[in-house]
Amino acid sequence: MTTETVTPSQEVAEILLQQGGEMLRECYQCGTCTAICPWNQVTTFTIRKLIHKAQMGLVDFEDQEIWRCVGCRLCVDRCPRGVDVPKVIRAIRRVVMDVGAGVVPHALRIADKNLAGVGNPLGEPREKRNDWAKSLDVKTFTKDTEFLYFACCYQCYDSRCRAISRAAVNILKKAKVDFGILGAEQVCCGESLRKAGHESLYQSLARTNIEVFQQAGVKKILVTSPHCLHTFRDEYGEFGGNFEVIHTAQYISTLIEEGRIKPTKRLGKRVTYHDSCCLGRYAGMYDEPRQILQSIPGLELVEMRNTCQYALCCGGCAGRLWQETLKGERFAETRIEQALEIGASVLAVYCPYCMVNFEDSLLSSGKSESLRIADITELVEEAISA
Repeated sequence: MTTETVTPSQEVAEILLQQGGEMLRECYQCGTCTAICPWNQVTTFTIRKLIHKAQMGLVDFEDQEIWRCVGCRLCVDRCPRGVDVPKVIRAIRRVVMDVGAGVVPHALRIADKNLAGVGNPLGEPREKRNDWAKSLDVKTFTKDTEFLYFACCYQCYDSRCRAISRAAVNILKKAKVDFGILGAEQVCCGESLRKAGHESLYQSLARTNIEVFQQAGVKKILVTSPHCLHTFRDEYGEFGGNFEVIHTAQYISTLIEEGRIKPTKRLGKRVTYHDSCCLGRYAGMYDEPRQILQSIPGLELVEMRNTCQYALCCGGCAGRLWQETLKGERFAETRIEQALEIGASVLAVYCPYCMVNFEDSLLSSGKSESLRIADITELVEEAISA
């Protein structure tokens, strides 16, 4: 047996630190991240080893494993040193995306090109961004409007997710909320792109939106995507974009509590709720979605394994939604099985990425007749329509 001697590269290690990998200094290689990583439920992924290679400047930037992390933060919450692993992975990816080392996965390159060209990852025309709202008589946001409602790219263009933004508008109208929308000048929030490592393009998208919002006089933003919530609220401030950002989980819960909308129609469904990573571990919102569901007459809320802060990721964040994941390695397949094993007839979500991933896995597994995927916004709209 022979062993190969490798020499650490201080130059590469320094580049990684410059790209945001400062937390590499904190890791003492205990392996907790590998033990907790959801990838190891479906395949093998030694995140500890990848981090150690980064510490020594020995990352293989052509290795497709650097694109595996979904940024779910399950490891971050349990790391004894508080290492923000997704930020470390983001630094590695920045060396590929912004510095030019290594190979970007083909599907990610396409999404990246679409974002740079037309401002959304699906490659849809800018001028069709508000087509979802054509029949809803939604006013254009002005300086006197209280809330800007921002529908994410999937809720603007994806045929399934459009129903979520429409349901949100109908609920807000019923509650007589003062809100409006802006048009094709808006672009993708860029949240997943940043996690995927293309920092320069992310900042361009962020600055575009900030300029649009500020010129329109936006102070408060309502969102139905927790990814938009995270980057608008927690990251846009780095570039001068300081807005009050509210997810509809918070706002609809308040509307129900104040009696401005009243779920009265019995749904008669056994429902389980999937905690999205961005709404759960990033934003800490575990109670509001459940409170909303419990307010709906006839709805029985049941919990799956791996819930709340231990929830299993759907597998869609950090650019993974735009990449192919092999059948048998999809977290969404596991989550669907967990929902079915407790007899749920509805898997409720509060994130468009979760919706897309679950619908795709449900279809490919041939179990569409056994389970319905529904956004909580849709369930509330049904319950107040009586």
